[in-house]
Amino acid sequence: MKVHEYQAKEILKEFGVPVPKGSVAETIEQAISAGKELGNNCVLKAQIHAGGRGKGGGVKLAKSANEVKTYAQDLIGMNLVTHQTGPEGKKVKTILIEELKGIEKELYLGIVIDRATACPVIMASTEGGMDIEKVAAETPELIIKEFVHPMMGLQRFQLQNIVNKLQIPKEACKEAMSLLANLYKVFIEKDCSLAEINPLVITTDNRVLALDAKLNFDDGALYRHQDLIKLRDLDEEDPLEVEASNYGLNYIKLDGNVGCMVNGAGLAMATMDIIKLAGGSPANFLDVGGGATTEAIENAFNILLMDKNVKAVLINIFGGILRCDNLARGVVEATQKTNINLPIIIRLEGTNVEEGKEILKNSNLKFSVANSMAEAAELVTKAVN
Repeated sequence: MKVHEYQAKEILKEFGVPVPKGSVAETIEQAISAGKELGNNCVLKAQIHAGGRGKGGGVKLAKSANEVKTYAQDLIGMNLVTHQTGPEGKKVKTILIEELKGIEKELYLGIVIDRATACPVIMASTEGGMDIEKVAAETPELIIKEFVHPMMGLQRFQLQNIVNKLQIPKEACKEAMSLLANLYKVFIEKDCSLAEINPLVITTDNRVLALDAKLNFDDGALYRHQDLIKLRDLDEEDPLEVEASNYGLNYIKLDGNVGCMVNGAGLAMATMDIIKLAGGSPANFLDVGGGATTEAIENAFNILLMDKNVKAVLINIFGGILRCDNLARGVVEATQKTNINLPIIIRLEGTNVEEGKEILKNSNLKFSVANSMAEAAELVTKAVN
């Protein structure tokens, strides 16, 4: 789950991470008032769940009351397009208005889970304010990494190591180490999948500030954080993904035309890969889970059909907890209820697979049953073409 920058900064502030003074505005009047409190020397930042806002025109520096008003009028309600929103962009409903600070140096700081070591890894760089992916690709030697053992926790020598490599001025070292430690505390206690400050700045008076902030949270841990669930902005999420989550389904919208219904994330990835190899293009990732009921399959069909780009459906199921015969009954019943008239290709394997195929055969519905993933991908690609 993602949150807005201003929400992330409120959380950071609770944990002792210094952030600029500022406030949120949803109207021009609120923006004018916020600017006045900051002496009309401020930055106005569009609040959407995407990076690259500055390059897209979503960040404005104001030096007067007139500029605050003008920029607020420009930003509130605008459709902001960045490299992360796609060409459709995102509508700006809220802006963050913050004090301007004299900046001496811009740094990067982020924490994620490293899958190879199964440990949190702190990443830092002297190249703050830039796309960290570009820095990692072009100058990987500029990325500082400290792996934190989950049982040992973050050690003081690691904080000192990061601060030294970032070449932080002596006057700001103590505050920088405190900020690092507190950011790591946020990452652990709030079950983050990402905690990022870009840029982390050293000001001209040797203060350390989180000038920007991004926090993503592990969906599987949200039951422990009712306070975080309240921060969810459904308008920033794809409507079909929101609809799927209401039924306990995992759905990710893509830009192809083959609807994919699978059980298990690994099988979903393999299914999308093999569709691409066959010359097709997946329209989504839809995981019905290991214990999908007839109702869940019906809901999955309805969600697939809401995407007008879907021209055919590939159902790829490995029967384990979800037996193939139960899946087949669910597919038949759901197809009859939804009156789906798109080509449906089904590949079943696993527990009670023969019984499942027999149910599909005797349904008198127009299913194409494949004997392998490769055959299923070829059939569905042929159907959409």
